[in-house]
Amino acid sequence: MRYNDEARMSNLEEMTKLENCMAKRKQCGAHASFEPSSLLCDSSFVIRLFALAIYFSLALSLHGQPPPSAKGILASVRMMEARQQIDLQGQLRENDIVVPFRLTQNGPLIRYSFASPDEVLQLRLGENSSRLDLVTDARTQKFGASKLQQKIRGTILTYEDLAFRFLYWPDARVLGEENVRTRNCWKLQLRAPSRESQYSNVLLWVDKASGALMRMEGYDWNAQLAKRFEVVSAQKINDRWFLKQMRIEQLEPGTNHVISRAYLEIKR
Repeated sequence: MRYNDEARMSNLEEMTKLENCMAKRKQCGAHASFEPSSLLCDSSFVIRLFALAIYFSLALSLHGQPPPSAKGILASVRMMEARQQIDLQGQLRENDIVVPFRLTQNGPLIRYSFASPDEVLQLRLGENSSRLDLVTDARTQKFGASKLQQKIRGTILTYEDLAFRFLYWPDARVLGEENVRTRNCWKLQLRAPSRESQYSNVLLWVDKASGALMRMEGYDWNAQLAKRFEVVSAQKINDRWFLKQMRIEQLEPGTNHVISRAYLEIKR
């Protein structure tokens, strides 16, 4: 997952340089302006001032603007997810259960490869829908609706949870803004188009800066919170941000009591 902290730090550094440069100008006096070093400071000052003027103009132009549509936010999330190029090791961990897997992705095609017994899941992120398949030597078989709700290797994670189907639900709206682990996010509500899903609706928190999914809450068909996903940490690999650990919690219906907890972890 990618973040814009470096850009913000760069802006702060530029502001500090500007202040230092202005202080030097005051110390140099009028005659020093004809020296080469002073001229360099002057040109650098103008360039930085121009860059910051553009930055703050953009910030002011965005201030007070209405939030983007839920459709637009979800489209940007799908686009970001479909652009990854990775080959990493990971594990699904719940109490004494540890399920290693290999995660490979080539654009919109994602594969989860499990061992003991061997199982390869292939997720294809399309423009209008996603499709989860079971890959064997003989063929590629699409998961049925009933199969999607089955648990993976005895954990609380289901095949549907890996399929990102909620990203394509047409009934979606922006509820507002909230912070998740210091990240400023759009909060969305998505309603299932049919009862094929285990969730009647989903609340989704999307990082404004990166488009990364930070938190997801799934509600059952009695409108009770059933499962919560939240990014705990991220890691930088080859100058790009990726998920490091995600916490998955199953809750007792009608309460906020966690009855099971698992972790999806990605290693270098």
